[in-house]
Amino acid sequence: MKRNSRLSSTLHILVHMAETPGRALTSEQLAAFIHTNPVVVRRTIAGLRDAGIVTSARGHGGGWLLGRAPEAISLAEISVALGETLLPFSTEPESPGCLVEQAVIAVLDEFRVEAEKLLEQKLSLITLADLTADFRRRYDLIGVSSHAV
Repeated sequence: MKRNSRLSSTLHILVHMAETPGRALTSEQLAAFIHTNPVVVRRTIAGLRDAGIVTSARGHGGGWLLGRAPEAISLAEISVALGETLLPFSTEPESPGCLVEQAVIAVLDEFRVEAEKLLEQKLSLITLADLTADFRRRYDLIGVSSHAV
């Protein structure tokens, strides 16, 4: 099964943003954190901006800032802003006339709806501040500045 790393990459970016409060980070800087192209970061950030999770600072020294305190940003909200399902399967029909697909959807759709609700409930309990606190704790244990990574 192909792994979707979009949420984990986005969380990586947001933890770095939370670690540098009040300092705008450019798409190039954020891209360097996750070893990708700045265009990928800008596409991802667009959904986060529309949800109010991040804001942009224009002009010299511009870049991206958190739109709210990390304590006020839940993983569920981030997931919704990305517009992707976190489940490893979808019940959206690809071939509506296919009887096998209809049978699979009939069996799995109720389970998918229930699983998505449970996942969203759990993700609503975890904030960006929780991730940042754990990140800091781990780096304190190994004695490295959290800004070095």
